[in-house]
Amino acid sequence: MRKIATLLVVLSALLAAEGITLSGTVISDNKKMITSRFMGFVTDVNVAEGDSVKRGELLYTIDSKEIDSALTQVELGISQAQLSLQMYQNQYTNVKLNLERHKRLLEKDMVSKFEVENLMLAEENLANMIIIAKKQVAQAQARLEEVKNQYKYLNITAPNDGVIVAKNINAGEMAMPGMPALELSDLSTLKISTEIAEDNLGLIKEGKKVVVNIPSQNIQTVGTISAIIPSSNPMTHSFKIKISFQNVYKSIYPGMYATVVIE
Repeated sequence: MRKIATLLVVLSALLAAEGITLSGTVISDNKKMITSRFMGFVTDVNVAEGDSVKRGELLYTIDSKEIDSALTQVELGISQAQLSLQMYQNQYTNVKLNLERHKRLLEKDMVSKFEVENLMLAEENLANMIIIAKKQVAQAQARLEEVKNQYKYLNITAPNDGVIVAKNINAGEMAMPGMPALELSDLSTLKISTEIAEDNLGLIKEGKKVVVNIPSQNIQTVGTISAIIPSSNPMTHSFKIKISFQNVYKSIYPGMYATVVIE
């Protein structure tokens, strides 16, 4: 109650003072274009324009056939890498046994030093091949995790609470990376966007309280100048400003006409 009383006092004081009235538009300061990370056919779209959604809610899904195919290829690659590793490990075991046996035979002059050196070289080469094969197995397994991780990008979810204000995709269509599929507007962060003449810039500063009116909803409240855009319109010599306000009203939407009174 104390906050409401304070608000009414501020509002009355602002209205009592002479000032200028600016026409503006309600905007969402948190508008997001929802896009896909991967290309694929859309299997389901769970929302329509005007729907309210919660953060994490499923918006649409993309067919997984391409990732399924990539997963099969990666799993095949892992099997081949593991097979190569096993083959080199078996060869290394055999060469190592032969080398130990030839070393004993060399002490008895039953084999040549050349044969022992060849086996030592083969042992070294196979040891290096095992190292390489292990790295190939590790890389293939890491690739498997990457492919599996891609599945979560097939389910497109809402990044925050909001309302779907535009829908550009339907089931059966191709989702393209970077192409906006849905537009999500956060109604909890609404502001008023308006322009003020260059001659009146001295009347404003960030943090100043102003009166906000939404005529169509018969709503009047106090707002705060939250931004002064330092770039003028060369045709009108006016500057854009944004006014934030506490949106406790469920009937205010982006695009609505608004007026702002500045003393």
